[in-house]
Amino acid sequence: MKPAGAAGRAKSAKAAKTAKNGKDAKAAREIKAKGGTRAKRANKAVPAAKAGTAAEARRKKKAPTEVNGFAVGDHVVYPAHGVGRITGIDERAVADQTLQMFVVAFEKDKMTLMVPTDKVESAGMRRLSSKETMDAAITTLRGRARQRRVMWSRRAQEYEAKLNSGDPVSIAEVVRDLHRNVGQPDQSYSERQMYEAALDRLAREFAAVDNTDTEQAANKLEDVLRAA
Repeated sequence: MKPAGAAGRAKSAKAAKTAKNGKDAKAAREIKAKGGTRAKRANKAVPAAKAGTAAEARRKKKAPTEVNGFAVGDHVVYPAHGVGRITGIDERAVADQTLQMFVVAFEKDKMTLMVPTDKVESAGMRRLSSKETMDAAITTLRGRARQRRVMWSRRAQEYEAKLNSGDPVSIAEVVRDLHRNVGQPDQSYSERQMYEAALDRLAREFAAVDNTDTEQAANKLEDVLRAA
């Protein structure tokens, strides 16, 4: 028979062990519960991520490469910016509507323009001019310059309108009228700027049509002007 003191100590040790086991079990249950919650959250997040990836893949897969005769990779002319290149056809949400857009990049200006595919005509975006039209522009360069005795501010407005028309023949008129050969009166700073803008605009379309370099195209155009 165990002494009373020993029996008491044994009972206390057993109770402590039971309490410890209970705490351990409770802690294990809490850890398991937390782990289950995290697993559920992870399981919920994974399908969403997969769904988003799948939707993005479908969108990219279904993105058209040609709309209304304009295809990705085509060079086009936008009146206010000149020659650009269609780099994509995208969809954008605008005022609760989904609009299909041409993505047009203008390398020289380092800018990108979004043009709704159903607003191409009203926006003035067009295909490159035909070779016949460019020949007509060259013929215009060979003609006699039109010198009007009006204030430069008035002429500048007229030239700006022609430049932004996007019409190569009208732009050629600006180039022709502002060109100065050796021995002719020098251009003012504003005239020179307008001349260079018009020459660059015409040269870029000429280069795209003729499949040549813009600088070479500009040199050809100035050769025509000097020979006129």
